[in-house]
Amino acid sequence: MATESSESGKITGGNQHLLVDDDLREIGKKAAWSVSSCKPGNSVSSLRDDNLDTYWQSDGAQPHLVNIQFQKKVKLQLVVIYVDFKLDESYTPSKISIRAGDGFHNLKEIKTVELVKLSGWVYISLSGSDPRETFVNTFMLQIAVLSNHLNGRDTHVRQIKIYGPRLNPIPHQPFQFTSREFITYSTVR
Repeated sequence: MATESSESGKITGGNQHLLVDDDLREIGKKAAWSVSSCKPGNSVSSLRDDNLDTYWQSDGAQPHLVNIQFQKKVKLQLVVIYVDFKLDESYTPSKISIRAGDGFHNLKEIKTVELVKLSGWVYISLSGSDPRETFVNTFMLQIAVLSNHLNGRDTHVRQIKIYGPRLNPIPHQPFQFTSREFITYSTVR
């Protein structure tokens, strides 16, 4: 699994298999995705197709941006990115900034990480240093590729997944049922 050094923000390693806690759900499908630029045939749809052989390739000056906009405010807890230094070499991102806000006009940087020649899934937690800050509540998330390995100009990102906390399946319930059987018998007819 990819590990993050707390003092420097560097991530080393990488996981070949996507492993996420059951209490998180992928909410990227609820968003409108856009990119700052792309090569023909390597558009934003390649980031969301669940195929590790396809990739988004930027085409232009850095920083390269992936914009993820939601219709309503959502709670985000984890960003998972698939990069492959072995295949992409100088196209592989080396420094990434994650920004959040209500729109383009007020984005604030919430996390900056350095990726050290990674091949695999990279887990970037959006939790703050305070234990009460377990998620980010936002309308928009922007992932900015600030630099690439070997001073590459364009970038390749193969997949991006966005996770938020799983909501209680029964609204207005002070506690959560954990099995299907408990959920089945949780209401009175």
